Amino acid sequence: MKDINTRIYFITDSTDYDKDEFLRRIESALKGGVTLIQLREKERSTREYLELADAVHEISLKYDVPLIIDDRLDIAMAVNAEGVHLGQSDLPIKIAREIFGPYKIIGATAKTVAQAEEAYEQGADYLGVGAIFPTTTKVKTILTSKETLYDICMSVPIPVNAIGGLTPDNIDILKGIPIAGVCAVSAIMKAEDPFKASKLLSEAVKEKLGF
Repeated sequence: MKDINTRIYFITDSTDYDKDEFLRRIESALKGGVTLIQLREKERSTREYLELADAVHEISLKYDVPLIIDDRLDIAMAVNAEGVHLGQSDLPIKIAREIFGPYKIIGATAKTVAQAEEAYEQGADYLGVGAIFPTTTKVKTILTSKETLYDICMSVPIPVNAIGGLTPDNIDILKGIPIAGVCAVSAIMKAEDPFKASKLLSEAVKEKLGF
């Protein structure tokens, strides 16, 4: 199993920002304690996605934080990103692993124990599970119960990370569930100060969840 630190997993959203402000916010968040970053762009062209991924990777390398590209294995390979994250409607993990190789990170979205077990068997290195709370992102979400999250954690030996509307104020709902990390989009991306926001989330994870 790869040594992947998903403790504070930052997922980006560039919707409301020009490129310079977007990159500034990313660097600020990385300084604040983000341990893994996922670039998620649902509406950009391939060329635009590629150019932005290249710029983000340049920053993430400075802080030794792995960059995960959402959905697009071609973009991940083109910028030599550390990993790719695949949803249920994306390229099958087994095929992605064959193309991407054994040393790159492949994450997967899972909403059921069956999906989690299948992702693990096909070669996923970690799972994203949620949404725990309703979110304000444009990504279509279906709520996941704490019980399902717990069952998924117990069903696979790879890191499981909770996602969906999580903030320093509400993550105590996850207490007692053996997750490896907390994923955040709006809690960091839309914060007035992304550095402070990521630092506060990191402190809350330690205080309330004990890791």
